[in-house]
Amino acid sequence: MDLGRHSFRRGLSFAGMIALMLATAAGGAIPGYEAEIQSWRTARETRLKAEGGWLSVAGLFWLKEGENRFGSEKGNDIVLPASAPAQAGAFTFHSGETRFQVAAGVAATLAPGGKPASGGILRPDTAKDAQQEDVLKIGTLTMQVIERGGRYGIRLKDAQSSQRKAFTGLHWFPVKEAYRVTARFVPAPTIIQVPNILGQVSDMPRPGYLVFTVNGQEVRLDPVIEEPGSNELFIIFRDETAPKETYGAGRFLYADMPKDGHVILDFNKAHSPPCAFTPFATCPLPPKQNRLAVRIEAGELNPNPGH
Repeated sequence: MDLGRHSFRRGLSFAGMIALMLATAAGGAIPGYEAEIQSWRTARETRLKAEGGWLSVAGLFWLKEGENRFGSEKGNDIVLPASAPAQAGAFTFHSGETRFQVAAGVAATLAPGGKPASGGILRPDTAKDAQQEDVLKIGTLTMQVIERGGRYGIRLKDAQSSQRKAFTGLHWFPVKEAYRVTARFVPAPTIIQVPNILGQVSDMPRPGYLVFTVNGQEVRLDPVIEEPGSNELFIIFRDETAPKETYGAGRFLYADMPKDGHVILDFNKAHSPPCAFTPFATCPLPPKQNRLAVRIEAGELNPNPGH
């Protein structure tokens, strides 16, 4: 969900790792820590406002069985921005398969590859055989098929979206090393239910749980594995800073897998989900056990105060 994630330790030299370990053990400041966090935050903002980032998402249209016409004309099933042809083509959806046909005279390309295309199949983002997502591009617009709980839809992105043009930057709590905490990892593999904003519930693998202390209070969180084969823990949580200071539906945090029974949780990298930037995302929500009765004054502030 968040491409280009890299942990602090992966970017360190061997000497840097030794310094980090010694500083952590001694309870001292981590050399270069604040600069590293600022660099990570800059990279996050760059991804967010990139041509295909979440700020470019301009629509989500659930497919009906049969033909779904698309174009800028109001009578289409999928109404595109005014920059698109009035009648640009059609998606034909049947039994989980989505085929597209571009109207005559409309220039389109298909990724991966970027070759000109007039028709074919668009695999959903959940397709196991897709090394990259299939994306149909017409002008500044891209369309791809997403699948959520058995529902299939077209996610529309527009490089010229109003949200992308109006974006003025992210805002954060000041960097505080106290919110880089070492959690004890307790192995307890199971499947937990994670809700999303569509009202659906997904079963996600939880390898164990995390126990740590923040602001003098012991806290427990359930991390999950976001995708098969992932080498990171994915934590969806909400704390008492929401909704006034941080996004009301919760925040995301990624962490390296456990090492020697411990996991580093750096809440200075806690960030808002895509739903904070577009109504057309399908974000997971914190399971009830990850709704914390403690303030974590670290990470990304609410980009939409009051929501």
